[in-house]
Amino acid sequence: MKKISVKVVPNKKTEKVEELSDGTFKVWVKAKPIEGEANKRLIYVLAKHFDVSKSEITIVVGDTSRNKIVEVG
Repeated sequence: MKKISVKVVPNKKTEKVEELSDGTFKVWVKAKPIEGEANKRLIYVLAKHFDVSKSEITIVVGDTSRNKIVEVG
């Protein structure tokens, strides 16, 4: 399992994942940050990006923050 640093940008029209030069990831999601909807969508988008199942993505730190540490694998 590897841990990655993620900055989430909620409530966008398109969903994409971009790896920044410092090794962190910036993820745009369609969902609004209400009642965990953006977190659910983040897990879906990252699972698709890394080609793993949603159960292999875990938010370790930052459940209510835009900056998160996510475990993949």
